[in-house]
Amino acid sequence: MMNRSKAITKYVRIPTRKARLAANLIRGLSVQAADEQLMFCNMKAGRILRKTLASAVANAEVQHDARRDVLHVVEVRIDEGPHLKRAKARSRGSSTPILRRTSHMTVVVGEKGEE
Repeated sequence: MMNRSKAITKYVRIPTRKARLAANLIRGLSVQAADEQLMFCNMKAGRILRKTLASAVANAEVQHDARRDVLHVVEVRIDEGPHLKRAKARSRGSSTPILRRTSHMTVVVGEKGEE
């Protein structure tokens, strides 16, 4: 039986391209090492991913009675969320569209030998 736990953070006001930079830092690491990487990562996505990772670990401890020191980051997925559509005023009364991008972050943790 696969004892994987996941946590999802949705509608985060950060572009997926920038969030994936932080996600690539923790992919495949142990939970302890991933938490340290995100603690010293100087990005907005790093702070949010750290909270999502902590939630996934807490889910694993409660649901599957897993220990924190044997857990690894199995999967980190950053998906696109909806765009907030804005407009910027231009000359002669016209405007140009601005897309404020959002992201959905998924972190899956499990034991090392499960893949």
